[in-house]
This record gives sequence, structure tokens and C-alpha cells, in this order.
Amino acid sequence: MTNNKTHLAALQELIEVVAKLRSPDGGCPWDLAQTPETLIPYVIEEAYEVVDAIKSREKEAIAEELGDLLLQVVLQAQIASEFGQFSLQEVAQGISQKLIRRHPHVFGDVSVQSVDEVRQNWEQIKAAEKGETSSDNQKLSAKLSRYGRTLPPLMAAMKISQKAAAVGFEWENIDGVWEKFHEELAEFQQALAEETPERQQAELGDLLFAVIQLARWHNLDPSEALQGTNQRFVQRLEKMEAVVDRPLSDYSLDELETLWQQAKAQLAKEQ
Repeated sequence: MTNNKTHLAALQELIEVVAKLRSPDGGCPWDLAQTPETLIPYVIEEAYEVVDAIKSREKEAIAEELGDLLLQVVLQAQIASEFGQFSLQEVAQGISQKLIRRHPHVFGDVSVQSVDEVRQNWEQIKAAEKGETSSDNQKLSAKLSRYGRTLPPLMAAMKISQKAAAVGFEWENIDGVWEKFHEELAEFQQALAEETPERQQAELGDLLFAVIQLARWHNLDPSEALQGTNQRFVQRLEKMEAVVDRPLSDYSLDELETLWQQAKAQLAKEQ
């Protein structure tokens, strides 16, 4: 086991490396060109890669991807410090203080009997920190707006619909959900034929939201479902490329369809 001094030394080395990369005197042109906004895609990408590594249960991959994500935290703090906004020290102190405040049953004299009580206390303390009144905290729209801003779209849509359903904004049965799906499908098709790109985009969103409602009613995870489809698509292409002797672009559509079905059948046998 490593001790705290070793941990701090490793973190300090990373801080110094990032500072050197951002130094106008001999730093890296790419790093110097970055802003908090240009780094947003990397923050998202690295977070998803951490998730993928955790799912793989490969400790080396997990450690590497956590390092890549940590780099994004240090880099954001480095850029902010250069403009006198905040430092990594303030980031670390801020989250430590928040954890202490929101765990009074650990760092204070509050007693809890269940995970639900911990969650309730957390939400109450969080609301107080943000200056929200009990009335504000009860507004469903405020919570749903936050989900829409901060979560990936598929996840946000599921969360929003779950919370809305919990207060009774829900269909009586699955038939109503299917009716909504077919309604949105028809409106999307009409928009594609007659409407502007903006309306088409809006109707596509409505259709996707309806699909997510079907997933929710059947206790399915749309994010996991789409991720599985993506993986299967790539796996089938990999099988196709393993048996051809020239680029896939050289094959006709009928030939590609045949190869696709063969790959699909082969993968089904292997599973």
C-alpha cells in the first residue's frame, strides 16, 4: 500500500507536468491552444472511457482511463488558475468541504437508519446550500430542467419521464404509450415530407422521446440498448472484413447484404 506522501508526490508531479505543457516558454502548442470550452469533448469522452474500462473489469485499463480523466480535471484547473479564477487546491478543498457538510451522520452528530434517509438529508442540505426554499425544491420543473442540462440526452429523457410519472403525469396503460409512439412517428414522417429542417428535428426528438417511454414501461435501458446495437454493428462489420479480400466499398449493396447476414448468423452461433 502506498502512503499519503507518495500519493501527494504523484499528484504534484502531474500538476507540474501539466503546468509545463501550458507554459508559454517551451510548452506544447496544442495544450496552449486549449480553452475550457475546447476541452469539453475530451471530458465527456474520457468519462465514457472510464465507464467502459470499469465494465471490462481490467484493472490496468481502469487505472489508465482514470488517469486520463484526472488529467482533464488538472488541465481545467491549470487553465483557470492562469486567469486567476480558481486553483486545483480550491477544487479539492471545495469537494472535501461539500462531502463533510452533506454527511452529517459521518462527520457530525446526525443519526440515520437507512440509505433513503441519507439521500433525503443530502437533498435538503444541497437545497440549503443553493439558497433554494422548500417551495423551490418541490418544483418538478426545476429538477427536470437540471437533468436536461447536465445528463446525456437519452439518460436525461429517461430521468425526466420517470420523475414526471412519479407525480402522476403518466399513461393509464401501455396502449396509450404505443398510441403516442405511432402519433409521433406519423408526425415525423409528415415533417420529413413537408416541413422545415427545424420542424423535422423537433419531430425527431418527439419520436425518440416516445421510444424512451416504451423502454421505461418495459423496464429497459435505452442507453444500454443503443450501446449494445452499436457494438453488434461493429462486430458484424469486423466479421465481414475478416472474410473479404478487398475494401467493403468495392462490393455491391447485394453483396454487402449477403456478407452482413452471414456475419450476423456467425455471431449468433458464437453467443
